Amino acid sequence: MSAATAATAASVPVEAAFAAVVGLIEAARGRAWQAVNTELIELYWRIGDYLHHRIEADGWAQGTVVQLAAYIAQRVPGLRGFSPQNLWRMRQFFEAYRDDPGLSPLVRVLPWTHNLIILGQAKRPEEREFYLRMAVEQRWGKRELERQLRLGAFEQAVLAPPKLSPAVRQTHGDHVAGAFKDVYAVEFLNLPDPHTEADLHRGLLAQLRAFLIELGRDFCFVGSGFPLQVGGRDFALDLLFFHRGLNCLIAIELKVDRFEPEHLGKLNFYLEALDRDVRKPHENPAIGLLLCASKDSEVVEYALSRTLSPALVAEYRTQLPDKQMLAAKLHEFYALSAPAAATDEAAPTPRGGRRART
Repeated sequence: MSAATAATAASVPVEAAFAAVVGLIEAARGRAWQAVNTELIELYWRIGDYLHHRIEADGWAQGTVVQLAAYIAQRVPGLRGFSPQNLWRMRQFFEAYRDDPGLSPLVRVLPWTHNLIILGQAKRPEEREFYLRMAVEQRWGKRELERQLRLGAFEQAVLAPPKLSPAVRQTHGDHVAGAFKDVYAVEFLNLPDPHTEADLHRGLLAQLRAFLIELGRDFCFVGSGFPLQVGGRDFALDLLFFHRGLNCLIAIELKVDRFEPEHLGKLNFYLEALDRDVRKPHENPAIGLLLCASKDSEVVEYALSRTLSPALVAEYRTQLPDKQMLAAKLHEFYALSAPAAATDEAAPTPRGGRRART
């Protein structure tokens, strides 16, 4: 072995050891940041609590809060984050969550900016809970949180839960619904209208990171045009993912037209091939997701009601929805659900939150 080769071979374990040390540093930095963030949110909570009781007991108004901000700035020069507006937000923050201790751990995990976005844009308590839980579970950054609010993710989760075949629930349990959506937004692709399946396929691969965020953090990309051989013929599955939470392969087939019942036949064939030839012994049976440009909910219900295949049907949207229209539909939904709530009938549970309150 030459000296150069020996030096290269020796450097491999050394580099691995160095990488381990860097990993320790990064993990410690993450814990330190989280500890600082938790303390900061705790401080804002306590200030909000104090202001709330001062306003209630002593009649403090916004003018007094302005004086308080000036006093803080004078006593602690250079301190930022304690403007009159921010102090008032701390009071609103406390008042929004004081009666729901179950959310207290969530608001302390998220950065203050995230909390302000949710507090400012989510009006209903159950809506705030939904975005708090999803932001923590999915580790949304500020931009993705704002995007999900623009998409009306909460309204869509309540109004349109995912359409699952009975086989999916039997195999994976009722919690499987939380891993999927009825509508996936792919506005980031900037697809032409009309567009082909090839356009959609290429766009999703080019924007794979954004698509993975839209799918959910437990989705892991396996392959595109995934080869399947049955008998003497070769087939290619559009997209293959693995879901860590469900411990199974997820086969995604793309359709740029309206859902038709016969589309399930091809997807079922791919699922059978995956389970026989690709699935590992410790994994659960594969699930199929048919992603279509549009669908009739009643047709989907009929098509899925008796199928033995673990599949679901969802739409993809190339444009942001009309938030006002979604809000109006949600208001109508709650109005219709009010009598049912009075007789203790449970409302649908949105993905990432408890059942909707009325």
